[in-house]
Amino acid sequence: MEYRKLGHSDLELSAITFGAWAAGGWMWGSTDRNDAIDAIKTSYGLGVTSIDTAPVYGQGASEEIVGEAIKGISRDKVQILTKFGMRWDLQKGNLAMHSKDNNGNNIDIYKYAGKESVIAECEQSLRRLGTDYIDLYQIHWPDVTTPIYETFEAVSRLIEQGKVRFAGVCNYNAAQMATAAETIDLVSNQIPFSMVTRDIEKTVPYFIEHQKSILAYSPMERGLLTGKIHAGYQFKEGDHRAGLPHFQRDFVQKTNALLAEIKPIAEAHDATLSQLVLRWTLARKGITIALAGARNAGQATQNALSMEMNLSPEELKKIDELVDRF
Repeated sequence: MEYRKLGHSDLELSAITFGAWAAGGWMWGSTDRNDAIDAIKTSYGLGVTSIDTAPVYGQGASEEIVGEAIKGISRDKVQILTKFGMRWDLQKGNLAMHSKDNNGNNIDIYKYAGKESVIAECEQSLRRLGTDYIDLYQIHWPDVTTPIYETFEAVSRLIEQGKVRFAGVCNYNAAQMATAAETIDLVSNQIPFSMVTRDIEKTVPYFIEHQKSILAYSPMERGLLTGKIHAGYQFKEGDHRAGLPHFQRDFVQKTNALLAEIKPIAEAHDATLSQLVLRWTLARKGITIALAGARNAGQATQNALSMEMNLSPEELKKIDELVDRF
């Protein structure tokens, strides 16, 4: 495994970081708790020391699963990344979505990051995770109802109290990051990036200039780039992917044509498409970390072992050409 520092901090994360959204079940058509715990433990055994989660993933379930999975591991040997600012238990801020919890009950999710809410969320996360500090605390989505300085004054207080080590953001644009930087020292931004979702490449120069790391989430485009999704694929009830544009017939067929073109490179390395996609992602300029989810130990093993693949400059150039053409 390769380990990379975030920004100019001394926080080092595994290049493949375990993404625990699916582990919480919410919006993924449920998940098996024991399988999720086993996946995290297996990842750790293969050098994946960093885990990214959030309170809203399963409305606390993902954080609890992470907490259970890391019991018995020396706390300084694992890095916990979690988030705040998506409330299902408080009707404040801006309504983000109507949803259902893991039991099928209707819930409303609000983007809210007022000062007292941030502090309260941190306490709840610490309890669920079974730890006394969070390595990287990230706002989940911008909250347009709360001044950015107010949100990060709260995070600054948590850092002063030793409950948080470093601050990051998710889904922020460059202007929002610049505003936040007036109040706090940010080390990272977690943004969607994959072979078929590349909008962030326009702002990579900003991150490089200001020494901010990019944590790429959904690098496998929520499973689309595994090659296992086909036109007409039937998702489980409650799986959010069924309604997304990237999972409609035409886009799936177009994506699978791309995957067919890059598959020979994966096969030449005795690797899967997923492993090739992750390795390519981490070779992209400005990308520091790739978040990879896994529902079971087998998927976790495959993700971790992607770092053993060494793509040549010629192979990377070929993949770039195909992706650019896509």
